[in-house]
Amino acid sequence: MNDSRTIDDLLNWLEIHLDQPLSLDQVAARSGYSKWHLQRKFKETTGLILGAYIRARRLSKAAMALRLTSKPLAGIAQQYCFESQQSFNRAFKKQFSQTPALYRRSMKWDFQGIQPPLSENSRALPSGEFVILPDTSLVGITQSYSCSLEQLNQCRTQLRESFWRQFLDQTQINPPVLYGLCCSGPASVLKGGNEVWYTTAVEPHYLSASLPDRETHRLPSGDYVQFTYTGPSVGLQSFILDLYGICLPLLRVVRREGCDIERFLEWNHRRAEDGQETVHCDYLIPIVR
Repeated sequence: MNDSRTIDDLLNWLEIHLDQPLSLDQVAARSGYSKWHLQRKFKETTGLILGAYIRARRLSKAAMALRLTSKPLAGIAQQYCFESQQSFNRAFKKQFSQTPALYRRSMKWDFQGIQPPLSENSRALPSGEFVILPDTSLVGITQSYSCSLEQLNQCRTQLRESFWRQFLDQTQINPPVLYGLCCSGPASVLKGGNEVWYTTAVEPHYLSASLPDRETHRLPSGDYVQFTYTGPSVGLQSFILDLYGICLPLLRVVRREGCDIERFLEWNHRRAEDGQETVHCDYLIPIVR
């Protein structure tokens, strides 16, 4: 049996079952090893204890839910298989050095404590560059929508393309740089999901003053970490999820208030060999240096 391949398959399987009860016997049965052999091989391969890794990933998923949804703490604890809200609070404070309630309310988002998902498949992760964005004025249109965290990838991909199509059709412009300003946070308690405000914007001299619902946005000078994506437009959102789930925790940065900035240098201007529309996007996340 190929130990590396087995552990990699198991890691991928664990990732989509973190919201389900998982006993060591169940996990071992999935791997095909005895539970004692599995624990030894997992530690040798990843450097981590299997049970501790599962708990750390569940708490990391819970941290994302705390920051991006209004779901009650008890509901998050139950979703990620903690026996009670009290046991969830204790485990969360041990990993993140603060209670879930304080983590949710903090104006800044410290990524220290989040355990990125492991994978034996070595793939190149986006590399970040620390930059200072100059004071920038933009004009555009803001729309909002809400969805669950589970729907976020597909929902945001479809709506991003829809918003840009509407904006460009309405304005009849084709500037060299387009700006997408993305802010997200908890939706109303009744909705319990993630609410996103997305602004399609350009530099003021490209946009007619007669455009209805136009808004002026000022991006004050500040520190950002910038990542660059070039590829099919349908892959952009998965790229962004990797930034938040893997890259920012590895960089151990603190996200400050402000919108993420999508700076498109190519938007549906060309097609790849397989016929898919491609984009070139600089993605900037506001941080504290």
